[in-house]
Amino acid sequence: MGRIGSFAVALGLVFASQAAAAAPKLPERPNVLFLIVDDLNSWLLGDPNRYDGKVVAPNIQRLAESGVLFRRAYTAAPFCCPSRTAVFSGVAPWKSGLYANGRDSSASEALKRAVSLPGLFREAGYFTASYGKVTHGWDTRDAWDERIPHKRDPIPPQAPFLPFTRGEQDWGPTHLDESEMHDTQYADATIAQLQRKHDRPFFIACGLFHPHMPWYVPQKYFDMFPIDEVHLPPLKADDLEDVPPLGRAVTEGKSKFVAQVIEHGVHREGVRGYLAATAYADAQIGRVLKALEQSPYRDDTIVLLMTDHGFHLGEKSHWQKGTLWEEATHCVLMFRVPGLTKPGGRCERFISLQDIYPTLTELCGLAPPSYLDGRSLVPLLADPETDWESTAISALYDRYVSIRTEKYRYIRYRDDQEEFYDCSLDPHEWTNRIADPNYAEVIARLRTAVPEFDRMTPPVPSGRRDGK
Repeated sequence: MGRIGSFAVALGLVFASQAAAAAPKLPERPNVLFLIVDDLNSWLLGDPNRYDGKVVAPNIQRLAESGVLFRRAYTAAPFCCPSRTAVFSGVAPWKSGLYANGRDSSASEALKRAVSLPGLFREAGYFTASYGKVTHGWDTRDAWDERIPHKRDPIPPQAPFLPFTRGEQDWGPTHLDESEMHDTQYADATIAQLQRKHDRPFFIACGLFHPHMPWYVPQKYFDMFPIDEVHLPPLKADDLEDVPPLGRAVTEGKSKFVAQVIEHGVHREGVRGYLAATAYADAQIGRVLKALEQSPYRDDTIVLLMTDHGFHLGEKSHWQKGTLWEEATHCVLMFRVPGLTKPGGRCERFISLQDIYPTLTELCGLAPPSYLDGRSLVPLLADPETDWESTAISALYDRYVSIRTEKYRYIRYRDDQEEFYDCSLDPHEWTNRIADPNYAEVIARLRTAVPEFDRMTPPVPSGRRDGK
C-alpha cells in the first residue's frame, strides 16, 4: 500500500475513533422519569380515523418527537386499577384475576408474590418517589422513599354543570387557581426533585389525574377550543346491533349517558371539555420536562410517558373506558433513552404496556423477576422497524379477552359470544365479521392465540374502592 493509501486508512481510523467517542452512550445506572397521564386517548397521535380536529398537546408531542413513539401500544386491561397493576407488578390480568376497578387486589395469589417495579429499583439503590396518581389499588408500601398520594380536586360550587348527570360525568370551569389544583402540585413536587442534588440514581413517577372525569379545569383551557371549531368523533347510530349481548352489557350504562349527551345537544361541549382537560395535563407535563432540561440530569435520565388506557367519547355508544374496542384499549406510550433512541422514532409494532417493566430493568441493568409477562422493548427502541411478533392482548371483567394484531381484532366473551373486525378495512370496528366465512381461517387462528377461558384466573372479589 502506498503512503497516501496508508495515510487515508490512518485518518479514517482517527475519525472513526473520534465519532465513537462523541457518540452518546447509555449511562450505566440511568435515572428514570416515569410520566403517567390518566384516561388520555390516542387523539394526539394524529390518526384521522380517531379524531381529525384540533388537539393542544405540544409538550407531549415534543417529547414523542425527541425519542420513540409507540403508535400501537395497548393496555392489558382498560381500567385504571388492573392496567396500572399489570404495569407495576409485571403480572397479566389473566394471571392476577384483577380485571376491573373496585376489586380486592390483596386476594390475588399472583400479586402476593409479585415484586413491584419501583420496589425493585429501590432495592438496587435508587431513590424512588411517587407523586399523584401512579399506582391504583395495588402497591407495596416499601416501594417508595417519598410518596404524595392522589387526591381529587374540590368540586366547583356551581357543579354539576350538566342538568342530567350526577357524580363525575360532568365538565366546566374550575373555581380553583391553577396553582391550587392537585395535578399542578404533583408537577411541582416532581420539579422540586429534579432541582435537588441527588447522590444516587432516581426513579421518579409523576401521575396526573386529568383528563380523567370530571373535566373541571381553568377557563383558559376551554378557551383554546372555540366551540364551532370542535369536531365530533365518527359515530354510527346502529353500531351495537351486531355486538353480542355481553358486549352490549359492557356499555349499557354508559350508552344511556351518550344518548343524553346527544339528546341535549352537548356532545360537542363534552369533546371540548376533554380537549381542555388534556391541554391542562399537557401544560403540567411541559413544566416537568422543562425542569429536566434545565437540570444536570438531562443527559442521563430515561423519560417515558404512558396512559393507562384509552377513552371513548361516544364511539360505539360508549363514554369513558372499560371496553375491549380500539378506543379504550389503544394507549399512548413513548420513550426517550439517552444513548439509544434517536429523535423522530416511530414504531408501528403492536406492543403491550406490560412490556414497560422488562424494558426498564434491561435499560438500567437490573435483574428482572422470572415471572414477568411482558418482553423488553429495547430492540425496538434501538430500531423501531425491527421484526416483531406484533400482537397485543387485553382483558376485562369475567375473563373477557381481546387480541389486536396489525390487521384484526378478535374479542371473546363468555358462552361463545364473539366479535371479529378487519381493522385494515374497518378502523372504527363498525362491522362484526365473526360469521363471515371469508375470515374463518383467521378467526380460528386468533381463537388459539388468546388465553383459554378455563386457564385464566377467575376475577378476585370486590374490595375497597381506591378512587378511579
